[in-house]
Amino acid sequence: MSEKKTHGVPAIFSFFIPGLGQLVKGQIFKATGIWIALVICWFLQFILIGYLLGFIVWAWQLYDAYNG
Repeated sequence: MSEKKTHGVPAIFSFFIPGLGQLVKGQIFKATGIWIALVICWFLQFILIGYLLGFIVWAWQLYDAYNG
């Protein structure tokens, strides 16, 4: 029987600093991609779509840190 493992500690790290949970798990390229996406979202906040996209990226990386 295969049991799915979760990673609660990386999820806690990612809650406070996006991408840190992926970095702790050794997923360097994924963490870098998250940081780049959040910088792009920061620039897009000037046209207001960045707030929504930033939240989506943050929520996805949190989910990924917990389950990935």
